[in-house]
Amino acid sequence: MADDVDFANDLVQERIDRALAARKAQPVFESYELCEDCDTAIPLARRLAVTSCTRCAGCQQLNEEIGTRYAR
Repeated sequence: MADDVDFANDLVQERIDRALAARKAQPVFESYELCEDCDTAIPLARRLAVTSCTRCAGCQQLNEEIGTRYAR
């Protein structure tokens, strides 16, 4: 016969399993080492701070400025 402790253990295990499944489901993004626009090296600090960056900070700023001009 199951008691309250068994029920609590099952509940905790279910929550752990869900958390692990959700963590595994997250896609893995890799940052580029070279900017896709100007081919210069993207600094390591930027690659660590901005997951999955594909442009250097300068090219990203230009890209965002151009994008906002045409976003009307």
